[in-house]
Amino acid sequence: MDSLVYTVAETAKILKTNKAYVYSLIKAGLLPVLKLGSYKIRKISLVEFLEMYQGKDLTDPLNIQELVLLDETQN
Repeated sequence: MDSLVYTVAETAKILKTNKAYVYSLIKAGLLPVLKLGSYKIRKISLVEFLEMYQGKDLTDPLNIQELVLLDETQN
C-alpha cells in the first residue's frame, strides 16, 4: 500500500530539496501538516501543493513569484 503520509525527510526527498526548506514551506503556511509525534504531510496535501504552485518560483516561500523561464539559447 502506498503511504498516506510522509515525514519531513521523505517529503524533502520527494521534492528533491532539504528538510530545512520543507520546514520553511510549513512555517510559511504553504504546506499543511499534521503533528503525529512529529510533522507529517498528507500525500493529498503534497499533490495539492504541487498543483497549486506549479509555474511559481518558491525560492523564498514568503515572496512567491511567477516563474520566469529563460530562453533556451540563454544557458
